[in-house]
Amino acid sequence: MEPKKLHIGLALAMGWLSGKGWQRPDSDVESAFNTAPYIEMAKLAEAYKLDFVFRPDTQFLNEELFDTEPGFCNLDPMLLLAAIAEHTKSIGIISTASTTLLPPYYVAKQLQTLQWISQGRAGWNIVTAIDGHENYGQTERLSSDERYEKSSEFLEVVMKLWKSFPNAALKQDKTTGIFADKTLVQSVHHEGKHLSVKGPLNLPESPFKDIALFQAGASESGRHFAANIADAVFAATPDIESGIELRQDLRAKAKAQHRDENSIKVFPGLSLFLASTQEEALQLYKSTHRQPSKQKRIEYIKDAIGLDLSNWPLHEPIKTNITKIHENVRSKTHSQLLLTYIHRESPTLAELLERPEVIGSSHWLVIGTPEDAFHSIVERANANALDGFIAIPGGDKNSMRLFFEEVIPMLVKSGWFRDEYKEVNLKERLRKV
Repeated sequence: MEPKKLHIGLALAMGWLSGKGWQRPDSDVESAFNTAPYIEMAKLAEAYKLDFVFRPDTQFLNEELFDTEPGFCNLDPMLLLAAIAEHTKSIGIISTASTTLLPPYYVAKQLQTLQWISQGRAGWNIVTAIDGHENYGQTERLSSDERYEKSSEFLEVVMKLWKSFPNAALKQDKTTGIFADKTLVQSVHHEGKHLSVKGPLNLPESPFKDIALFQAGASESGRHFAANIADAVFAATPDIESGIELRQDLRAKAKAQHRDENSIKVFPGLSLFLASTQEEALQLYKSTHRQPSKQKRIEYIKDAIGLDLSNWPLHEPIKTNITKIHENVRSKTHSQLLLTYIHRESPTLAELLERPEVIGSSHWLVIGTPEDAFHSIVERANANALDGFIAIPGGDKNSMRLFFEEVIPMLVKSGWFRDEYKEVNLKERLRKV
């Protein structure tokens, strides 16, 4: 039986600038705030027929880190992707926008603008945003449940705004002098618990069909939200077990909402440190990846799940009676991943301190050759732990080159990935099993 085709995206993040990678002579850090390197990455991804490029975003500056590495310094994703849309023809362009911090009218117009400019290739990564609330006049961070409650209402408003000025209303008839049929344009008059929006949107709906909806976050609230609305979920799954569990749960929840279980896809982030040999890749990882001190890691574990390991012997297996994540943790998703791993594996402290859940962003991590990356991808695909993935090349630019020039051709040759585009509309492309 021929393998199912995977969906593959690329993070437009110049991931090799993190940690100490930006100090390498060939890092191109001087261009981090120009459009040129990102346009080049997107055109390369399109040449290899990737489904989409994805731009993450934050609404705050990581003041603890940015003196020694870029941290969360970045260009605005909507503006950057608008520039990329003009230099590409087929690849999807996915922007991040927060439902906790930004106004829905503003987000609705920006995304519909991207859909017009890209002719149907736009996607929205719907995030609630864990931090940055103080930059938008909010004195307290909303709880996870509150953020997703607001996010549901926010999405409802955006969808109403997109439909408030339907494309059918746009006449542009020079003979009659009718620009638009105003009887078809309606205010939304939304008055909800969190939002008040009159409408209508002052931009007509594009003729290029629906905008693809993505969601990031795998707390219980996030999963229910995704099961209702998402075409795909951007996931943190550091191991196969977490990928299988998340995918099965989301498919079951979607089915319970009377959706086709294949209508929701799971795309974990794949952090890649690639080189010609495993030894070179490991050296690349060690020399560029930011390694928090042991004390910082122990503090993170305590903050994330309430487990104090300050006096725990380094080689003693860890067991805990903690079963529930505290409501006010920074990220329920990452805290739950960490707690689940401890319950499942009973790792030693030494093992735990090296886990992606502790020293990274809980992403799936491959340190090795292109062949190692290929086998890791196929292993997860065969285990039904994913529907595709988002590549995040790290360490140096050579990791990205090896991903495109060697990993993708191996996936194409073995039947796991396409060798040509068929659909331009991103939402339609993602519907393919």
